[in-house]
Amino acid sequence: MRLLISPINTEEAIAALNGGADIIDVKNPKEGSLGANFPWMIRAVKDAIESKKPVSATIGDFNYKPGTASLAALGAASSGAEYVKVGLYDIQTEEQAMDMLTKIVRAVKDYDPSKKVVASGYSDYERINSISPMLLPKIGAKAGVDVVMMDTGVKDGRTTFEFMTEEELTDFVRLANELGLDSAIAGALKFENLPAIKRIQPGIIGIRGMVCGGDRSTTIKEELVVKLKSEM
Repeated sequence: MRLLISPINTEEAIAALNGGADIIDVKNPKEGSLGANFPWMIRAVKDAIESKKPVSATIGDFNYKPGTASLAALGAASSGAEYVKVGLYDIQTEEQAMDMLTKIVRAVKDYDPSKKVVASGYSDYERINSISPMLLPKIGAKAGVDVVMMDTGVKDGRTTFEFMTEEELTDFVRLANELGLDSAIAGALKFENLPAIKRIQPGIIGIRGMVCGGDRSTTIKEELVVKLKSEM
């Protein structure tokens, strides 16, 4: 498993890098679960870590706005992100999800075919009025994304494991693998979730709050990244 840590600035990015993160995921929690940071921050993080690890960037929790999402995705890619991550928030149908993801993939891959698109669904999909994330592997494979992710849409301290069983998360990872996709699990994960995560074996685990001491609004602590990496 690779460890994806989500800093909001260069100082946090360096702490994540020094702690052993495998992917540095630039985001802005003030704008939501997958809130977008600024293009100059993506570039600054890439420079700060001297491109020693891949940089990911979130572009937002998107309802059905494929044009806006495509432009945002291109912005993240052209700013230096190797992974471009979008959340399908308030997406009502499989058709809407397919249209969104197809357009985002085209925007990113036309710019640089080597860059990866990450499609995120939400384990708490019922309370945010979105489609089930269990549909994402099939939709993502058809749309041409590289990674499918499970996150939480509402950041209130409840983890993905409170909305999805270990068996469901294992099925999510298995479906992704069978369709040739990488998989990621995130969503207010805690240290006590690690034994289950090891059994599920996603390709990537996405973290912020856990390495901020449990409060994602505070600062990433290098020693907690070290602890998490060692326990993985």
